[in-house]
Amino acid sequence: MADRLAGAGIDAIYVTTLCRTAQTAAPLAERLGLAPVVEPDLREVHLGEWEGGLYRKMVAEFHPIAQRMFAEERWDVIPGAESLVSFDGRVRAAIGRLAAAHPSQRVAAFTHGGVIGQALALASGSRPFAFNTADNASISRLIVTADRWFVRSFNDTAHLNDR
Repeated sequence: MADRLAGAGIDAIYVTTLCRTAQTAAPLAERLGLAPVVEPDLREVHLGEWEGGLYRKMVAEFHPIAQRMFAEERWDVIPGAESLVSFDGRVRAAIGRLAAAHPSQRVAAFTHGGVIGQALALASGSRPFAFNTADNASISRLIVTADRWFVRSFNDTAHLNDR
């Protein structure tokens, strides 16, 4: 990823509170001489009782709550999970802060699949879960202006094909 993004003109790097995003961002940050900034509101959706790997297990087993979650496109059908309204507001506010802090600049945000999906749904006006399929280490791009957000690309993995 660092090879792919090194020449993209990135002015700032953001990571979440989870160490895996900082680990993924580290090679690019080192190459560009940028210190990653932690943005807590870009953390993955809170999955309530399904945190800690249980989410993947329940989805793989076609648990009735997982089926309902996908049918209704709502996280909060999982007991204790974050509501779509809360998640939407959190992601919208975080991206708004990043854009306001870096007008006319390029920012790389190393985040999580649910956040990527929510940001792209906000930008496109699509269903809530329409973009919840981003691959690990993929690149999705948004253009954020004062008035609108635009989806430039989603789930680009061309840099992974060289390996």
